[in-house]
Amino acid sequence: MVTTVLTLLAVLACIVLMVVWRVHTNGEWALWWHDNYLERIRDFLSGTTRPMRILHYVQRSAKCGDVLSVISAIDSFCSKVEWAMNVGDKKGEILDAVVLETRPRYVLELGTYCGYSTMRIARLLPPGARLITIEMNSHYAQVAKELFQHAGLDAQDKSAEKRPAGPTCKVELLLGSSSVLIPQLKKKLDIDKFDLVFIDHWKVSYLPDTRLLEECGLLKSGSVLLADNVTCPGAPDYLEYVRNSPRYRSQYFPSQLEYLQVEDGVEKSVFLG
Repeated sequence: MVTTVLTLLAVLACIVLMVVWRVHTNGEWALWWHDNYLERIRDFLSGTTRPMRILHYVQRSAKCGDVLSVISAIDSFCSKVEWAMNVGDKKGEILDAVVLETRPRYVLELGTYCGYSTMRIARLLPPGARLITIEMNSHYAQVAKELFQHAGLDAQDKSAEKRPAGPTCKVELLLGSSSVLIPQLKKKLDIDKFDLVFIDHWKVSYLPDTRLLEECGLLKSGSVLLADNVTCPGAPDYLEYVRNSPRYRSQYFPSQLEYLQVEDGVEKSVFLG
């Protein structure tokens, strides 16, 4: 009897170790574990959502009005407390470098989530630059606005019909589907072309939204598209398009999935016209 119990415990321990190893080394397992298992359990036990837990952590630990403190607090939460789908610190450095190299005046972000990458971009923009970020989930958008406020960013909710004018309007949040909002951007926001587009929403939307940006004339020669998670979970149709189209010059930057030891990367594509 004792031998049977010990054998079962040893088998169980091996299974647990195998799962832990797969979660830390395999992208599909990692996303399933963190997004479809742990998140739901924590939501049930806490009665809150992951974005709200991020917000509460930031409000407790980050200095109000200090965007770098807020970014650091989110990194700390996601690496030590609970994983979340931000671009993360390692790929965030690639994003920072592209923003500094591009020096954009007009930036479009597809997929706000809690606003982590929005804040990374916004802190590097010059006065008068405009960052438009699109999020279709109203809960995510509300949390992002509260985090922007804590970070001291001048964010405007673009679900309103009239946009307050002024050179300090740096972050503009649009609530809705990217496929619906992209055709409205020129008229709605009085923007002709974007210098930089950061793509980090639904992976199946990467290619259709890129084509939509082209069709709507929102890209100019030299516009930079930076796409996250092109390896994990992956966007193969998008990569095939930008890497083989004569309209783009593309470069892949290898990295790791946010806060994990899993291979991922970002694709930088320069629109040639």
